[in-house]
Amino acid sequence: MESLNLIKNDPWLAPYEAAIEGRYQYVIDKEKSLTNNGKLTLSEMASGYLYFGLHKTTKGWVFREWAPNATAIYLIGTFNGWQKDNKYKLKRKANGIWEIALTDAQMCHEDLFKLLVEWDGGSGERIPAWTRRVVQDEQSKIFSAQVWNPEKPYKFKNKRFKPKKSPLLIYECHIGMSTNEEKVGTYNEFRQNILPRVAKDGYNAIQIMAIQEHPYYGSFGYHVSSFFAASSRFGTPDELKQLIDEAHGMGIAVIMDIVHSHAVKNEVEGLGRFDGSYDQYFLSGERREHPAWDSLCFNYGKNEVLHFLLSNCKFWLEEYKFDGFRFDGVTSMLYYSHGLGEAFCNYGDYFNGHQDGDAIAYLTLANKLIHEVNPGAITIAEEVSGMPGLAAKVEDGGYGFDYRMAMNIPDYWIKTIKEKKDEDWHPSSIWWETTNRRADEKTISYAESHDQALVGDKTIIFRLIDADMYWHMQKDDHNFMVDRGIALHKMIRLVTASTINGGYLNFMGNEFGHPEWIDFPREGNGWSYKYARRQWNLVDNLDLKYHFLGDFDREMLELIGDVKNFQDTPIQKVWDNDGDQILAYMRKDLVFVFNFSPTKSFTDYGFLVPKGEYEVVLNTDATRFGGFGLADDTIRHFTQFDPLYKKEKKEWLKLYIPARSAVVLRKVKVKK
Repeated sequence: MESLNLIKNDPWLAPYEAAIEGRYQYVIDKEKSLTNNGKLTLSEMASGYLYFGLHKTTKGWVFREWAPNATAIYLIGTFNGWQKDNKYKLKRKANGIWEIALTDAQMCHEDLFKLLVEWDGGSGERIPAWTRRVVQDEQSKIFSAQVWNPEKPYKFKNKRFKPKKSPLLIYECHIGMSTNEEKVGTYNEFRQNILPRVAKDGYNAIQIMAIQEHPYYGSFGYHVSSFFAASSRFGTPDELKQLIDEAHGMGIAVIMDIVHSHAVKNEVEGLGRFDGSYDQYFLSGERREHPAWDSLCFNYGKNEVLHFLLSNCKFWLEEYKFDGFRFDGVTSMLYYSHGLGEAFCNYGDYFNGHQDGDAIAYLTLANKLIHEVNPGAITIAEEVSGMPGLAAKVEDGGYGFDYRMAMNIPDYWIKTIKEKKDEDWHPSSIWWETTNRRADEKTISYAESHDQALVGDKTIIFRLIDADMYWHMQKDDHNFMVDRGIALHKMIRLVTASTINGGYLNFMGNEFGHPEWIDFPREGNGWSYKYARRQWNLVDNLDLKYHFLGDFDREMLELIGDVKNFQDTPIQKVWDNDGDQILAYMRKDLVFVFNFSPTKSFTDYGFLVPKGEYEVVLNTDATRFGGFGLADDTIRHFTQFDPLYKKEKKEWLKLYIPARSAVVLRKVKVKK
């Protein structure tokens, strides 16, 4: 076998060629076993949702479930008083599949139902594994499956949407906490009130969390119970479809936060012990339970489990028209240790036999399937270990993700803010952290996501300003901590967003410096919704300083978005000086200049750039962004000739750079 491109592109991987090629071959073999040796495509194989679960037929209904350990299964619900009834008893077929056909009169739209599953030595009520709708009773808090068959189902208007990826600008969001009110927000409210904000701010994608049904709201959607059901706490399936459709109409791609790394332990609501056995969907023995997440770990070596999860990927793409997925907890899937307690200091740590080949095969096949169903789909890996090849093409020996999260960057910013004095912020370190990545893999850069805003952590703005945010955010109130925080907030975002090689992500509200943390209703806070919401009134109030940050974010994204394929343009470092705390770099015709010094402003600070005339297009210190307006941005800057650099066709660009500010200049095109 000729060496895979993954190895050719990185000579440091050569010692692990056998391991990488063995992994690649295992994926090929696994695909053959799933597709009957290639007689089916992956997409044709991953259509379990069209067979299992509840389906309307010309004669009534048909329901199917996979439960190999069961000895008997009954449908119970509002249609039979929740009683065991032989009229609703399923028949066992081959391979552990159970089936029942019903008439129209036996089941109606919005009926509630469950399965009564019996096995040797026990029985229990279960919500069907493939159900597409689960609701919770407000009084009893009990979850049930619900028949969903409206007379006029939602019909998509935008049928040929293609995500814009040049660059990908993602607005990470949570439907429930997107309202200003202290309650659970809805799909309709998000569609009507938040989508227009996202479009106006210049984001071309939203990444929605907590879509798959989960029993506990405070889990942030990460303890999934029903993998094919869109959470009913936010509204109906049709309302989610309308949200996605209207987002597409605005040019906004919709990415789903998908959780295939683990599942909730619940047995009645989830898959915990669905057919009475402990290992139907999950690993057995010590590996069954996740040691850190209080959840269950899928058995990716089982073809039936792969069929379930791959069908789940295709379902969300086809049924709801999602444009792709951000896979949660990928590190936990890759290693038998779930990455816990591992340092990942060198390449040997990625190929030491501690990797889960079955999970790796699943992720690779999932990416292959998703792009087979929708070639324009977006897949993102949330992965912290740095596993090589994660966002490389499958045929090159990679895992097939389009992007990987640059999880080092937010960690770096938090560490810097917490541990270093302002005068110790080194541009060389900032440059390294924001640009250090594998050449053959695209990343999603971000200063902070939802992770940095949860209880126990703090957002960047809250770390910078803290309690002064409560008292000094009025426009006419000048406060050192607030001025410092606002200045650095803009600079951190600008250097993070302008050094991308794939995309940029922001969690909703952080673009305008949303105060306080995220805390979902729980016993410890009196089941309050106070911190599980977004205070849009703050950014809308022009007498407060929050809108300065929101306005800057919008203009920053507009600047980046106006450059064709900005993420692919070369980044050229022009200058960095840790003593002066100055950093400068170029992308195409744009020059980015940062002065991280808290006290030193520089006059006539020179940089060697291509000869020409330069205009200021963005300045963090502009008064319209809450800055001091110390420089005159209307002035055009002309480079100055230096005979030493005549052959290089470079000249000196000399600028006034105020302390704690950044400016972006664009080379003016000469009219011929």
